[in-house]
Amino acid sequence: MTDWSFEDAPNTATITTVHVLDGSAPVCLVTHDADDGAWQFLCGTTDDPDDARIVALRRLIGIDPGLAELADLPLGWRAWRRGAGDPWRREPIDG
Repeated sequence: MTDWSFEDAPNTATITTVHVLDGSAPVCLVTHDADDGAWQFLCGTTDDPDDARIVALRRLIGIDPGLAELADLPLGWRAWRRGAGDPWRREPIDG
């Protein structure tokens, strides 16, 4: 994969929701956790642990290639948007 923009490997485990995976909701919140470097790609429609899924980073980029613009999101930061196609806003998680 020559155009991969993330420092993390394409098979890096990430957290998302069943709604993102089934296409019923877009990713609207992304976190790059400082404590373990984990990525979370969330829709903001659920906080039920039963709706969580672990998938490879490349699968999420396949669902929404625009997520690649967040490849430079620093550890300990989050990005959010209102909906698909809207611009991302970024800030430190504790800021």
